[in-house]
Amino acid sequence: MSPNNDQTKQPNDKQKDQQQGKSELVEKIQQLGQQNVPQAPDSNIHVLPIVGQIEGHVQLPPQNKTTKYEHLLPQLIAIEQNPKIEGLVVLLNTVGGDVEAGLAISEMIASLSKPTVSIVLGGGHSIGVPIAVSTDYSFITETATMTIHPIRLTGLVIGVPQTFEYMDKMQERVVSFVTRNSSVTEEKFKELMFAKGNLTRDIGTNVVGDKAVEYGLIDAVGGVKDAMAKLNEEIEQRKSEQQQVIQ
Repeated sequence: MSPNNDQTKQPNDKQKDQQQGKSELVEKIQQLGQQNVPQAPDSNIHVLPIVGQIEGHVQLPPQNKTTKYEHLLPQLIAIEQNPKIEGLVVLLNTVGGDVEAGLAISEMIASLSKPTVSIVLGGGHSIGVPIAVSTDYSFITETATMTIHPIRLTGLVIGVPQTFEYMDKMQERVVSFVTRNSSVTEEKFKELMFAKGNLTRDIGTNVVGDKAVEYGLIDAVGGVKDAMAKLNEEIEQRKSEQQQVIQ
């Protein structure tokens, strides 16, 4: 066999670059569920999906659809730092999950300097409630639901008074955040949280669509069109305020 034939079998530099690019793309899809994260977005608005179960320090089984907080927190920093991103839309369809991970995500969204809007689609249950109210303005679709219930622990629990005191303090953190970032009163939120008989196997309340607005948890009933219109309005208002400061 001639040397030329051996050389044709070896991948050239271009092929190696293509293979490396494909492997990096597959890795991004596997880790973050999307190709482009937010280094150079095509739009001035970034969409942040929070779906499935919010995963905390303990890794959930592979068959669970999860949102990993270690993926979201760096994305939120990147959104804050990227001058091309002028607004954020948070899409919520979550059953809840780890309380501290959910609160960490909520606090980061609430502390962003850019306009933010959330949409509860399907469900924004449990610790999804603080995330839903963490944005500047929140929407819920007519058929979406939000389950409000007390803090619970799973797995091994040490039966000492300090454990229950810790749970009570954690619950107060959730109540405080929700009442600070929405129009619901502390009394009403606790009433919904501790109501009996509304859920088959738990205590708490399942709030649907317009009821979430009536209670002051969510700002308005609406979908994608309404959320995008509101966010663009907030972006334009922010721009005009910045121009007035400069002048």
